[in-house]
Amino acid sequence: MEALQLNAKRREVIGKQVRALRRDGLIPAILYGTGIKPISLKLVERETSRALSRIGSATLIDLKVGKTTHKVLVREMQRDIISNEILHIDFLKVAMDVVIRTIVPLDLIGEAPAVKDEGGILITGLTEIEVEALPSNLPEYLKVDLSVLENLEDKISVGDIILGEGVKLLTSLEEMVVQIIIPAEEVEEEEEAEVEEEALISTAEEPEVIERGKREEEVEE
Repeated sequence: MEALQLNAKRREVIGKQVRALRRDGLIPAILYGTGIKPISLKLVERETSRALSRIGSATLIDLKVGKTTHKVLVREMQRDIISNEILHIDFLKVAMDVVIRTIVPLDLIGEAPAVKDEGGILITGLTEIEVEALPSNLPEYLKVDLSVLENLEDKISVGDIILGEGVKLLTSLEEMVVQIIIPAEEVEEEEEAEVEEEALISTAEEPEVIERGKREEEVEE
């Protein structure tokens, strides 16, 4: 897959003065990582927001600064809590021959037969997992196929996820990704049925105990 490309320029403005950049439609950023000193940057807000809306934390980006292109990952992206506009971006430069750790999102695909045919409810656990790999082997996301969930109480754990070549899983294998649960009404009905059954058994046994007690008294007399 061809790497995403972004253009950035060096930024002299720092501190509170970056607000002026945002008013001019620019996003302040910083680049740091392997083999470089931190560089303050600025990017055009419109094209940057559009491009970054399609990526995850494991997506490699070609970040061009002047005549130099850096292979980077988005390490942090600060957003306004109200408008959701990007306020600042941290880019991490990576070495293509050095293994790195990062978070990869999970993509749920397909439909669970246990939901469609059995009336089960799908609940989700983890939405991302931590992996270790060379930058070139990092998956942008990992697919989780829901079609294997055929029965109530079926689940998919982290250990069931198929990883690409050269990708090492760091998240615990037992962590739950998705699970089918029985609807609450059915659980209540089952519990009521069990209570009724226990009551019937108890009622059926009591007369025997009483009768046995009477017979024992008669023998003693």
